[in-house]
Amino acid sequence: MSDRYEVVFSCFLRDDTPASVMTALRWHLGMDAEYPEDLDDEDGQLYPLLAPDNYNNSRLPGGDVASLRRTVQEFTSSGERHEWELFARKDWVDDSMLYLRDLLDLLAPHVASPGYGGHFRDIDGTALTVFTFRDGTYEPIEIPWGY
Repeated sequence: MSDRYEVVFSCFLRDDTPASVMTALRWHLGMDAEYPEDLDDEDGQLYPLLAPDNYNNSRLPGGDVASLRRTVQEFTSSGERHEWELFARKDWVDDSMLYLRDLLDLLAPHVASPGYGGHFRDIDGTALTVFTFRDGTYEPIEIPWGY
């Protein structure tokens, strides 16, 4: 039997995040059906990692959730300042944890503010492993089944 994890991403991305990154993120969230040509498929990412389970097979209370929207963060003298609000909560099997770093690498250079970016935990446990974004990268974390 596979171990299962709750994986959560909760961060803001800069408004100028490149189109190729946004396309890959939308595919991972299940918002676009077509595999992005810029995504490196040599890593074996053959399925979206953050798309909610359409068959209600999530083992998380409330199920899987995915949201990406452009929001106004503040009003300035030159107009509105926007950022992309990302929230995803997904039930992952242990094999999917191999790809967590790929998602962190995709997002980290475009995170708008340093700090909390999400977490993961064994769904039967209470200990969280938090990932923190800072200076275009993320703090090192130990990932089960990771590389």
